[in-house]
Parts: sequence; C-alpha cells; structure tokens
Amino acid sequence: MANEGGEWIMKGLDWNDPLRIRSWRELISWINEVGFLPLFANEVPGFSAEEHVSPLYWWSGDPEQDPWEWREIIPATGEVAYGKFFNNKTGFISREWFPYFANARRDGYDFDAAWDDELVQRRYKAIMDICGDGGMHPGYELKPAAGFGKDGYKNFDGCMTQLQMQTYLVIRRFERRRNKRGQSYGMAVSFYQKPEELWGYAHVTSAYKEDPGISRERIFTRTRELFPEGTDEAIRRVLN
Repeated sequence: MANEGGEWIMKGLDWNDPLRIRSWRELISWINEVGFLPLFANEVPGFSAEEHVSPLYWWSGDPEQDPWEWREIIPATGEVAYGKFFNNKTGFISREWFPYFANARRDGYDFDAAWDDELVQRRYKAIMDICGDGGMHPGYELKPAAGFGKDGYKNFDGCMTQLQMQTYLVIRRFERRRNKRGQSYGMAVSFYQKPEELWGYAHVTSAYKEDPGISRERIFTRTRELFPEGTDEAIRRVLN
C-alpha cells in the first residue's frame, strides 16, 4: 500500500496473473509454505499478502475476493496465527513457525516468568490475567476490565500491540458489536486469545530448547532466502 498524491494505492498482481492468490484458502496455503507473512506491503519487496493478490477488491466486502475480509476469515480457522507481529503491523505466522517466533520474541520467557523476574509492567499483567481464563476477549471489553481508562492505566492499544509482538496474544476472530435490538453495527472488532489456547502449551513453547538468538537468526535467514530483494537492514526492521 503506497500513498501517491494523497491517495492510497494498493499493490498486487494482475487479475489474470497465474501466480495471483485467488482465495483465502490459497492464502493460508501460501502462508504455510513460506512460514510467515505481513498483511500489507513494506520495505521488503514481495514480503506481504498484498503484493500477491489482486488490488481490485480491497474493502469491497466480498468474502470471495476481498483480502480485507480474508483477514477476518483466516484467524477463525485456527490454521495460522494472525496479529501484529511485524514491526507493530499485522500479519500471519504458520503453526510450524510460531514456536520460533515465540522463543525469539519472548527471549525464552513465559509471561508469568517474565512477570516474576520484573520484566513486564503491571498494566500488561492486568491484561494477561484476564486472558488467562482460556477464552477469547474483545478489545472493547478487555480494556475496562483490565483497568484502562481515564483514571486507570494508559495506552491500551500500545500494550495490546506489544503483547502481540511478543507472541503472548493473537487475534482469534472478528465480530461486529450488536445494539439492544440485536442488530450488528460498526466495524468488526478483534477478539484476543493466548496462542497456547489455540495450539497448546507444548507446541507454542517447543522451540524454547534453542537459544532465542538462534530462533531470531532462523527467521531472518528464511526471510532473506525467500525475499532476496530486501536489504538485511530492511528485513530486520520488518521483523523487528
């Protein structure tokens, strides 16, 4: 996505390009093939879902063709993880590669262990205490329940982004809010869950046995091999 003359222009492939991803199911297959993928184009050429779909149907509301709709459908399948994983921006990580991200981003720490070692602030603990019940929580309920607001903790959105970047939370589904008559309204809101509830603790932490630095280098090397047009510096910025 590029801003040209004040207008946002979506990148992507020609409708008739045989390499174009044509459905959310094809996108899941490609995510599993490459391992992890930001949603939108960035400074590493080719390293995004945006650049491999048609630019014609974004925000059309058509679940068959609109990649924005796909980003709602895909997390609900539980086949790949979705969240803010790439330099505070959204993207996907396959089940196979998630343990390496968890090890690299958490530096080998479960959240409770990081709390015990005084590596996280209390406002993050307030969020994770609620998410520890195993359920999925919409952001609009999680924020007040965790004590964020005018007279409480600050920067809820920033905290949620950080918890996703550290792989402690993922976005599991989207849902529109409903009024008293049961009618849906507004934009779909994110529901958050611990990845351990999605794939199990044993799988999510299965890469803890290797040094976090090795996991980071593994992720970097995979990206450089698949998207060689990006500079090392650009790749490291996107992977953060």
